Amino acid sequence: MSDHHDEQDDFADFEDFEEADAESHELLHSGYVAVVGKPNVGKSTLLNRILGEKIAIVSPKPQTTRLRQIGIYTAADVQAIFVDTPGIHAPRHKLGTFMVEVARAALNDADLILFVCDLTSLPEDDDARVAAMVHEAIGVPVVLALNKLDLIAADQVMPRIEAYRALMPEADWESLSAANGDGVPSLLRRVIEKLPPGPMYYPEDQISETALRDIAAEVVREKVLLNLEQEVPHSVAVEVEEYTERSAKLTYIRVVIYVERDSQKGILIGRGGAMLKKIASEARTELERLIGTQIYLEPWVKVLKNWRQDETMLSRLGYKLRP
Repeated sequence: MSDHHDEQDDFADFEDFEEADAESHELLHSGYVAVVGKPNVGKSTLLNRILGEKIAIVSPKPQTTRLRQIGIYTAADVQAIFVDTPGIHAPRHKLGTFMVEVARAALNDADLILFVCDLTSLPEDDDARVAAMVHEAIGVPVVLALNKLDLIAADQVMPRIEAYRALMPEADWESLSAANGDGVPSLLRRVIEKLPPGPMYYPEDQISETALRDIAAEVVREKVLLNLEQEVPHSVAVEVEEYTERSAKLTYIRVVIYVERDSQKGILIGRGGAMLKKIASEARTELERLIGTQIYLEPWVKVLKNWRQDETMLSRLGYKLRP
């Protein structure tokens, strides 16, 4: 286990990286980091912690992330492009198949793989599934991020660590808590030091490549996940029909929240519209903080039967692999 006593949450130590030759166009460390793991291990929470900003939606429900999410960490002579991916699992519908393929594609393009594991349980079938996919990326360095250290008893730490290390014996590793930041600076150091020299792919002040209208859709979906239970959250898709900056101070956003059954529509709207109003209010508050204007958010709920099995609808909603 790592000693975290001298670690700082603001990652200030990375500003001490040696300056590159003034005539060189390459950074000392640059590249793409595929962040993979089974559902609900804390990949998005870890990415948000590293960046110091919330760019990926988070909920306690598995399979929250559906699309790849780019998070860009830039410091002196360093640029690490983290690619947050959906949890790798045994898919039960075409949406699930898409999500697993998104993760596989990220592995194929990676300069380094960050394999996130959940120390609150021993390795399961999905962990072995992830490990098998990672092993296919021959020659790509791997770092194990052994997460949720804060949630287990001290006498369980080493047995759990050894169990996960057995999946990837050659990989470097770090135990940590993405929730409170313990161990994250040390993990980031391990990741950066393994990246090759390379160019700056993005401007130094950019932390994501996600368009604002896509962020709006994901924030609304997050609030659905956080407010509803049982089968409804995974049956939800959000489409932004209109995103208009009506003035420097006001942005109008009209979203459609799709569900698969009439009963789910009733649950989502709630008695007298109370649930939909609560979801919209929470989404509006967060979007105003992220976008920096007042938000007029107009939500609609529609039934789209079995959309998770409909390739045409999956493509329309953005769940289509790039050629």
